[in-house]
Amino acid sequence: MTKAEIIKQPVEQIGGDVKKTAWAGMAEFLALIIFGILCVVMPETIVKVAAYIVGAFFLIKGGFVVIEYFMEKGQKDYYNNKLLSGIVSVLIGIAAFVIGEDLARVFSVIIGIIIIYEALVRINTASKLHAAGLDTWKQLVVISLIMLLVGIFVTFGTGGVVPLVGWMMVLCGVIGIVGETYFIQQINTFINKVSK
Repeated sequence: MTKAEIIKQPVEQIGGDVKKTAWAGMAEFLALIIFGILCVVMPETIVKVAAYIVGAFFLIKGGFVVIEYFMEKGQKDYYNNKLLSGIVSVLIGIAAFVIGEDLARVFSVIIGIIIIYEALVRINTASKLHAAGLDTWKQLVVISLIMLLVGIFVTFGTGGVVPLVGWMMVLCGVIGIVGETYFIQQINTFINKVSK
């Protein structure tokens, strides 16, 4: 077995794993684009649906915890806080139903933090590409910085209304898909270069 054949198999396996991760990232960005379009087209509906989903989740969770507490009669241990946590969950669920429209601001903060996280992940990837000697790290840094600015704007901006968040999500989704596609191409180039 030649030296190239010995190197080729693990490099191709690692490259395949990295590409799977990149494809999964592209699927997440596609979902982000679709959700962003829904936020632009029907913002009030999205906020209400999100509020109802959050409310239903906490009501059901809290209800089960309270029922479980009374079925066990609170005797599992001396410091059992199930009843309290169940009641708090029910109250959060009720609040989500009552003040659902105000969740838009919370929603934009959460989306902004997700976008900031994705940008930081790409900056980390760019530093690894730079360390590997690939020139593409510069383009990835530019894309990441744009995403970071968008994330900061969505998180802390006063205009963080749902349609604006939707447009930002679409923009970040498109940038992310372009970045992941470019990343996959560079991985293919790297694998071909190393395996020769």
